[in-house]
Formats: sequence, C-alpha cells, structure tokens
Amino acid sequence: MLWRLSLLGVGPAAVTKPDENIEENFIETVPYLFGNRFIIGEAQDLFAILSWTNTFEGYHMTVSIYRISAVALVLFAAGCSKSGLDEAPTQPQAEAKTPQEEPKQPHVVFVTGDCEYRSEVSMPMIAEILEAKHELRCSVAYAVDDTSGERDPKYRSNIEGLEALKTADLAVFFIRFRTLPQDQFELIMEYVNSGKPFIGLRTSTHSFQYPQEHELAKWNDEFGKKLFGQRWITHHGHESRTDVAVVPEQSSHPILRGVGPTFPCGSWLYHVAPLIGDCEPLLIGTSVDSNKTNELDKYPLKQPVAWTKTYDGSRVFFTTLGHPQDFEHESMRRLLINGIYWCLGRDVPQEGANADIEGEYVAPPTT
Repeated sequence: MLWRLSLLGVGPAAVTKPDENIEENFIETVPYLFGNRFIIGEAQDLFAILSWTNTFEGYHMTVSIYRISAVALVLFAAGCSKSGLDEAPTQPQAEAKTPQEEPKQPHVVFVTGDCEYRSEVSMPMIAEILEAKHELRCSVAYAVDDTSGERDPKYRSNIEGLEALKTADLAVFFIRFRTLPQDQFELIMEYVNSGKPFIGLRTSTHSFQYPQEHELAKWNDEFGKKLFGQRWITHHGHESRTDVAVVPEQSSHPILRGVGPTFPCGSWLYHVAPLIGDCEPLLIGTSVDSNKTNELDKYPLKQPVAWTKTYDGSRVFFTTLGHPQDFEHESMRRLLINGIYWCLGRDVPQEGANADIEGEYVAPPTT
C-alpha cells in the first residue's frame, strides 16, 4: 500500500483529478516545515488516524492525518527519495560546529627616521618584545635612500613601509625633520585622522621640515602642536642628561605601573611648557648639567617628559625621552610598552608590562 504524508498545519493536502486512484500512485506534497518536495513510499511505521474526501470544482481532495512513529520522524527529518524511504541512520548526526574566528592580533606600526637618536635601532628592539611577549603584530617603516636602496636615517625624503599604516591599530612615530613626498605625507595624515590611537617619541614634535614656500610647510610646527601638544622649542644641551620622576598625582595611572618612581635618562631635557591642549603630564624631568643656567626664568630645569592627550577623540601618548641609552633602562622600555597597551585599550598588568629584551640591546651612539 502506498501512503501520502500531509501533516495538519504543516503541509497542504494532495489534490488529484477525478478517477485518479490515490492509493495506487505516488503523491507529491510540499511540506512547509522543511520546504523540500518528497514522496512517501511503503512504510509500515505510518498509521492513518483520520481521513476524509471532498469534491471542489471537479477535483477530489483527500486529506489524511497520520500518527508518525519515532523512526519515521527521523526519516522525515532526513528527507525522502521518490522511490521510497532512505535508509535511516543508526544515530542522529551531530550538528556541525561553526569554527570560531581567531581573535584579531593588533597591528602596531613603528615609523622611524630621526637622523640623531637611532630610532631605526631602538624601535625594532621594542617591536621584538611586543611580538615575543605581548601577542602583537609589528611592522617597522624605515628611512631609505631611494637612489641606493640602503637604509639611511639621514635621508629625509623617503620612508619605506608607510603602507602598513592602512592596516595599523596603533602607530608609533619617532621621526625628525622629514621632507616626505605628498603621497607619503598623506599616508601619515590619513592614519592620524582615522580615529585610531598613536604615540610619539622625542623628535616627533618636529617631524617635518619643509621649505617655507612648500605647501606643507605649515605642518613643520602644526604636526607637533596639534597631534602631540607642542612644537620644537629648545633643549638643555648635548652635554646634559635628565633625572625622571613620576608626577605624584598620577602615580596610579596604568602607564606608570612598574615605572620609576625615579630613573636616570641620557636624553637632554626638551623645553615644552606650557603644553597645548588637554595634555596630562605623567613624568617630570629635571635637567642635570644644563646649558641654560643663565636663562632659568625662561627655560626652567623641570619640564614634563611624558603625557597623555587626545586628538579628535583618539588616545595619544607622548614622551620627549628616547635617547638610545634610555632604552637600556627597564623603566623606559616599560613606559613605552605600557603606553602601547593603554592606547590599544588593553589592561596594563599591575606590575607593568613585561619589558625584558629579546636577545641583546647595545645603545648605539647618537649621530
């Protein structure tokens, strides 16, 4: 005997023309529940419990409701072939699990080229720590002589690798007196105007030095003032050094975890006060062996050396430290790595971020 399956409220009744024998033909139905066409062949597991026939506009319409056994329900869910029921699986198939996406690894791009403080050496060292110990992906852009193809921090008109800024989650700038071509300058400006965070070190207050008649000359000062809170003014002399101390009111700031409370630096102190905008000083430096002792009313011995601010809502961290010898001190390395955590919105460990050097770092001489 051939059977037709039509569940009340689930699928439509089968409709046949007069004189057709429903009992002797396969009847196709379209159950709404599963949306696929199927035919039920001989099946002892199905039992009709109610059936009636009506005539409508020359057609006989027969409606049947069935009680379905557990085995038949499994077959129904699995689907049926036109020649009869498919063989039922011995066990219901487990639902396939959708693989979870791996968490995105933040991308940090270091932009180097300062022709004095050897950022092309210190920043790759920091990048190695970030990749080895902090699960960050890093890229480093270098000043390159485009005539020889050699890296040369004193070559001011070309930085290779700035395209990495297009996928960066954080940019770290350590550049000085660049005269980049328009397309490279625009890559930097597109990033800083993207709403993403960024960091600046030392000479980045005076990142550019275009000729006064150049259309980008206004950025010689404006880049430092708008983005970082000050332009280049002066420093306390190449024979001086700086003692650094935490600002007491900021001692609980996440960037300062595991830093200080005091440490010496080889950097000669930059004069930056008063800072511009919403800057919040975190560290204060005191010049030792300053060459400005006759102008202390104009250039005091104490100046902010690290602060936070915002730029169009983006988090910004800046430090005027960055002499190659500074990075021999764990507090200096941790300061920068903590700042990277803070800018990315990561929780800084209570003891401060791991700042252990990968391999060896020997501070190169300034140039």
